[in-house]
Order: sequence, then C-alpha cells, then structure tokens
Amino acid sequence: MRTLILALAIVITLSFSAGAEAKSLIIVFSRADENYSVGNITTGNTMKLAQIIAGKTGAELFEVKPAKEYPANYDECTDVAKKEQNAGARPAILEDKDISGYDTIYFGYPIWWGDIPMCMYTFIEAHDWSGKTVIPFCTHEGSGAGRTDRTLNSKMKGANVRRVTAVRGSTAQNDPSASERALAGMLK
Repeated sequence: MRTLILALAIVITLSFSAGAEAKSLIIVFSRADENYSVGNITTGNTMKLAQIIAGKTGAELFEVKPAKEYPANYDECTDVAKKEQNAGARPAILEDKDISGYDTIYFGYPIWWGDIPMCMYTFIEAHDWSGKTVIPFCTHEGSGAGRTDRTLNSKMKGANVRRVTAVRGSTAQNDPSASERALAGMLK
C-alpha cells in the first residue's frame, strides 16, 4: 500500500510539473513603413498587438521575416502581395522557430487581400501543429479576419485553432487602450 501511495504521489507531482512547464509563443509577421490609413510607421500594426500580448502573457515573441523585404511604399507592397497570392507563392523566410516545445501559440498577421500573407504560409506549412492551441489575431482596415479562420483550421492540422481576433490596424497603431480591450477576450 505504501508503495502504491508513493507511486501515486510521483505521478501527481510529475503531472503538476508538466503543467508548470507549459510554454506560450507569439509568432507574428508585421510590416512597418507606409501602411494604409496610418502613414509611415516604425512598428507595424500587428507587432503592436503582439507586444501587448507579450506584456500580458509573458509569452516569448518570434517575428517571421521574409528573406526579401516587402517594398516600403504601400502601393508597391500591395502589388507584390497580390502577385504572391495569385501565384500561391511561399516566399523564403530569414529564420525559422522550433514550435515543438510550446503548448499555446498566438499567431499574428495583417490581412492582405482577404488572406494571410504568403510568408506566413511558408511558416505554417513547415511545422506540425498537432496538439497545439493556436490563438490567432490579425490587423485589417475594414475586411475583418477575411477568410483566415477557415484557412488556419485547414492548414494547422491537429491544432485547436480558436476564432481569429481582428483589430483595425489604425486602432492597433494609435489606441493602445482600445487594442487591449479588443484582445481581452482572447487572453482569458
């Protein structure tokens, strides 16, 4: 009996230890430079949200950066983004991140032509999402989350993908209090 109690105590201790090691990661792609409705900025709209999430959760932040930067000019950038989307491109990224040690992943991106930027598809398709809780967030200027709820669920096989939280880029850029309120539901 004493051995059984000791074995149960070890199992319970290991269970609590495993829970204590649960880690969160924020994966974000964001673009500074000239942006719609906010002008030239030094910190991208989606990055502003990622920084709020990091501050509230303590999650590690990883920024996805394309190997070839997008043009600084807004119109030129949207032209490149549309061409990538039409071609189903998967642009190379500068660096990857091993996500295997993370249980919860906040996944942030701007909406480009109703979709996730193609460099984020490069990241998504390089990883096994099984068993992960994915909490997506995005910035936009009127399209909401576009079709990205459906896209993330189809691409992140085996993950528990929550509903996308969509925040206007102009709000993310200019109103931290409103941004925090918009993110509050996803941080529960």
